[in-house]
Amino acid sequence: MSGPTKAMSVITVAALVLTTAYTVALGSSGWLWFGWVVLGVVTIGMAAADGAASPARGPGPGRPGPQP
Repeated sequence: MSGPTKAMSVITVAALVLTTAYTVALGSSGWLWFGWVVLGVVTIGMAAADGAASPARGPGPGRPGPQP
């Protein structure tokens, strides 16, 4: 996982903790939970895109690219 994906994962978990604390303290808010679900889906999408892009990042330093 790349740095931005890890950061997004941390933000998603922190948002889950804060949303749960808000729900316990003040009552449920559908918009907060909806926002958290959207954030979770975006995080999963980032992780999937990051995982799919890892093997096909192209030639590394010192390796020639495709020959025309």
